[in-house]
Amino acid sequence: MYNFAGIIINNEVTSLDRVFTYKIPEELKESIKIGQLVKVPFGNANKKLYGFIINLKEENEENIKLKNISSIESKEPVITDKDLRLIGYMKKKYLCTYIECIRLIIPTGIMKGMKPKTTDVVFLSGSGLKGSLRKDIYKTIYKKVEENNGVYNRSQLSKKFNISLSSINTMIKHGVLKISEKTLTRYDNRVYDSYDEKKLNEYQEEAVNRILYSNKKKFLIHGVTGSGKTEIYMHLVKNMIEEGKQSIILVPEISLTPQMIERFKGRFGLNVAVFHSKLSDGERYDEWTRVKNGEVKVAVGARSALFLPFNNLGLIVIDEEHEGSYKSESDPKYSAVEVAEMKSKIEDCTLVLGSATPAIETYYKALKEEYYLITLDRRADGAVMPEVSVVDMREELRQNNKSVFSKSLYEAIYETLEKKEQIILFLNRRGYSTFVSCRKCGYVFKCKNCDVSMTYHNNKGYLICHYCGSTQRIPRTCPKCGSKYVKYFGAGTERIEREIKKLFPDARTVRMDRDTTVRKDSYERIYNAFKNKEFDILIGTQMIAKGLDFKDVTLVGVVAADLTLNLPDYKASERTFQLLCQVSGRSGRGSKKGKVIIQTYSPESYAIEYSAKNDYKSFFKEEIKLRHDMDYPPFNKLLLLNFSSKDEKLLIKNIQIVGDFLKNKAKEYSNIYILGPCPSPISKINEAYRWQIVVKGDIDYELASFIKKSIYELLKKVYNNIRISLDINPLSLL
Repeated sequence: MYNFAGIIINNEVTSLDRVFTYKIPEELKESIKIGQLVKVPFGNANKKLYGFIINLKEENEENIKLKNISSIESKEPVITDKDLRLIGYMKKKYLCTYIECIRLIIPTGIMKGMKPKTTDVVFLSGSGLKGSLRKDIYKTIYKKVEENNGVYNRSQLSKKFNISLSSINTMIKHGVLKISEKTLTRYDNRVYDSYDEKKLNEYQEEAVNRILYSNKKKFLIHGVTGSGKTEIYMHLVKNMIEEGKQSIILVPEISLTPQMIERFKGRFGLNVAVFHSKLSDGERYDEWTRVKNGEVKVAVGARSALFLPFNNLGLIVIDEEHEGSYKSESDPKYSAVEVAEMKSKIEDCTLVLGSATPAIETYYKALKEEYYLITLDRRADGAVMPEVSVVDMREELRQNNKSVFSKSLYEAIYETLEKKEQIILFLNRRGYSTFVSCRKCGYVFKCKNCDVSMTYHNNKGYLICHYCGSTQRIPRTCPKCGSKYVKYFGAGTERIEREIKKLFPDARTVRMDRDTTVRKDSYERIYNAFKNKEFDILIGTQMIAKGLDFKDVTLVGVVAADLTLNLPDYKASERTFQLLCQVSGRSGRGSKKGKVIIQTYSPESYAIEYSAKNDYKSFFKEEIKLRHDMDYPPFNKLLLLNFSSKDEKLLIKNIQIVGDFLKNKAKEYSNIYILGPCPSPISKINEAYRWQIVVKGDIDYELASFIKKSIYELLKKVYNNIRISLDINPLSLL
């Protein structure tokens, strides 16, 4: 019998990131379990807070008076032993707190004490109509309830069939009808059209057999766009279901989720749960509960689906594994791929990564045989890779073409529309124009809160900052020189849409970017409309660049390939190559031949050159050599220390103190380098100034933890005025 429990308090304060010991009252001793949600008195005021039991013990080593646990809030554990192992790994690796990890595993609804949603519905009691209840009105009510037994509550029944509420109550009073509680489903329980199983080609079948019947646990499928990776995943899932095991399928963008849901629910029915950030708290709670209760065998969703509580997990698939959205930008700043590796080890399950353009680090691991590499270098169903051409926009300017469309792209759009086929136009920047500037003095309209130019949105008539969301009207005159020559420069998706409507007025266009997908169902609505050929041209940002499969898309136009190429970041070339290959892969996926036109001012870039040839291996050889020469991942680790404050002088003074401390510490190591302190590339966001230090080298957990502890100690007097962010192997140094 245990007498004491170690509990993590549901509180974000860093100083409370430790295990608190509580006494277990006699009346709770028989029902207490590790992983349960409890309420405990905390602090001088003994405020009741939620907590999670992470250990139980018979003896108490602490020589202090302990408080009692107040109540058990979950009969069964909400955290398993396996979860606790994963939490320990993440806490150590990502320098985060217990509660930050727990909140990934437990849906918000449980933290809020949410319960299943119920309503009182009307049933027949089975006694039949008697005596005075044989009147026509009661016969009508009886018939409607019989047809809809347990479907409606009293009010709904009355309104739907125009029935007197008092008559319904009379029948309940006489025992003809009865009221019972019914649990409502807040998740999507639609029945989708059947998605029939497809016969695998020999290469797909070989891939499935290698995964199922080898003694390996980690696989990388490097398959060109359209090579049939999704069908491989579905065959693996079918095998897992037959073995009584569960599967998690991760997709990088919510925009890809409708297509995956359509396919998986079409194949496996209501056996599939859906989990992503656009769901309400109630929907997430219900889906989490369905998984925990063993009611589903498959989960499809974004990176948060990785933490769903399956009890016999057999397979984790991470589709488009190279995508940046698999790295969290908020604490804990975890990589879903790294966590999946650890979860695969804990659960003893198979991990499959898939991509046409694997991350440099992942492909390097595959070459080192940390992953079993499976290569698919041809499209399924006999489809061929699209023809790709690169247009030098400098030459277009020399020929006096100042349009956002080259002559080649304009003609290709015209020809494709004539053939009644579909087009995707890609530009990785939303809004109407990139920035607004004075042509006389060069003044650029910047956000007052951030060190970035504001973007003009024509449909709103405002300049909008994409970092803090602030807006302002465009002044008619330049605030610096008083000139009236204020002009829009650059182009965003909104402007592309307007230009298309001007040049091709009969073309039906739809735009998919962050501005048009604010509503919960926006992605699915646009996806279905384009799939059903309600639109001819889909214009969008990177959310349209991968995964989507439209058989009638025969032209993809990349309006400006240079946007990601010229960013001051060591991953710029890799991101450009991946984006271009992925968006090119949307063309020609059916029986019709596809075409891709890439517009660029840097045709000599190796990222653009190899993407046009769809030559991943040559790109990898160039990129890995640069990474090796510059000591960047995968050859070394990076630790990005970002400091921000609204008091610029205080920030600079204290980051210099941290910088001097780290440089002195680095002298003890032969392979640790300190870069900075210096202003961040975007030096101000939302009125907060930003500075950074980059630690590069062989950074182990102990050193990273020491650095974190030292920084908080050095800045403890100004901690409330300076925000600190630590990110191991960040997605970007911006």
